[in-house]
Amino acid sequence: MSIPLLQSTPTTQNQRVEGYEVPNEDTPQIYRSTDAISNADIDAIIWAGYRQIFSEHLILDSYRQPFLESQLRNRAINVRDFIRGLGKSEVYRSLVGDTNSNYRLVDISFKRFLGRATYGKDEQIAWSIVIATKGLSGFIDALVDSDEYRQNFDNDIVPYQRRRFKDRPFNLVNPRYADYWRNQQLSIYLGGKSYYQANVTGQSVQRGVRGSIPSNFLTMAASIAPGGLNYQRSQDRARNYIADVELPEAYSQTAAQPTVKPTKVNLPYSYIPGNKTT
Repeated sequence: MSIPLLQSTPTTQNQRVEGYEVPNEDTPQIYRSTDAISNADIDAIIWAGYRQIFSEHLILDSYRQPFLESQLRNRAINVRDFIRGLGKSEVYRSLVGDTNSNYRLVDISFKRFLGRATYGKDEQIAWSIVIATKGLSGFIDALVDSDEYRQNFDNDIVPYQRRRFKDRPFNLVNPRYADYWRNQQLSIYLGGKSYYQANVTGQSVQRGVRGSIPSNFLTMAASIAPGGLNYQRSQDRARNYIADVELPEAYSQTAAQPTVKPTKVNLPYSYIPGNKTT
């Protein structure tokens, strides 16, 4: 038995108020399948769906869903089912689902499927329970089958940001993943230590310095040196040199900073009669 959706109080947002603005470049372009009369119109609808759901201006070949495209071209499915298929694809799971918490996944999915941001933390919590109980696939079905989606986009319109007024587009405001995902990847790179611990101990800086100093080149050269009379002696000499190299304290804030003293120069206007320069 699934948990019923918790009730949340709507807040006043632009899409809930009738607008009287003069159409301009910020007015969203509506892509509707009922208006498509050529293959170029269907291509535009497919491209708009990719851009809206995947939030990518350049669609890679690995992101495309040829089966869904073929069904839409042959009118076997409508635009709403095409959008549903993009949300259930492995691309959306890897780009958005696996790189965000449930709360942030709800907010991003609302912006891409319903064309608006969430009303607050209460709505994010309510829909995150849907993700926890039904999974990502069930969450996408709940969004696409909702009354709000049907009232605004029905079966033939690609979702868009409803009534963007002064704010930037959603895909320019929200990065694909939050800072905690970057911190997790950084922790994996640093071997489980935090960036602060690695920075204090100097490991992160020394790792970069050791990768650029010539001593590592000597190690590489010693390992591939051709066999000969002085091979062992050259290899030992290179290793001893590496062990004695002192790394610069680039991460220390107490290191001496070079000072530059001003140099007195004769400016061109100092030679003009009547001008007084100090």
